Amino acid sequence: PVLLAQKLAQVQPERAGVVDLYSIEFAPYADEDVFLREVTMVSKVMRSRFDSADRDIQLINHANTLQQWPWATPMNLQRSIADIAQKMNPQEDILFLHLTSHGAKNGRLAASFWPMDVEDLTPALLKSWLQQAGVKYSVISISACYSGSWLKPLADENTLVMSAADSEHTSYGCGSQSELTFFGRAMYDEQLRTKTLSFESAHAAARKIIQQREIEAGKDDGYSNPQISVGAAIRQPLAQLAARLKSMH
Repeated sequence: PVLLAQKLAQVQPERAGVVDLYSIEFAPYADEDVFLREVTMVSKVMRSRFDSADRDIQLINHANTLQQWPWATPMNLQRSIADIAQKMNPQEDILFLHLTSHGAKNGRLAASFWPMDVEDLTPALLKSWLQQAGVKYSVISISACYSGSWLKPLADENTLVMSAADSEHTSYGCGSQSELTFFGRAMYDEQLRTKTLSFESAHAAARKIIQQREIEAGKDDGYSNPQISVGAAIRQPLAQLAARLKSMH
């Protein structure tokens, strides 16, 4: 709780007339290093490309980050959303969330941090916290197997939701030998880091890249089929953000 309070205190308030992007990266599964690497990489991309350096927090379950970042528990995520929402202007700012873990067909995002028991995260919980906090515009990215099941509960006109798979298929690259997940690498490390500032364009390009790599890797249970839902009302603030960032870059 002390570390969480310290990190949240460092998050800067919104700037009037500026579309600010606030980012939270959430990795609740301590047993695989790939999730730690993924949130670290995604945070760097958000900071360097989306100007979230003073508006970013990582929640991680991993032995190596105990002194550096707060635990990735549902309670800490709820507190982070509530605290950051107080610093945002809901009429212009965007909250970006990247969740990475193992996923189940029932829509639960797996959590582990021995010897602690950590509750799994569900889309219904996340949706309720965003509503309670008064977050209007959000971009939610779920890098997990079967994560397409998150789209329907989270989608609305003010939200962009994207997943690493549909609700029937596994995603790829979340094993102990993986450097990054296939979704994280294609979407963030390759597309958003250098090629585009559009989440929609990055996702469209990543879908094709991921399909090719899954074939090459011998994925035998079908194409992961990453999904996206873009609310009509979030396109304008995202376009304003991209225009501002282009002038900076």
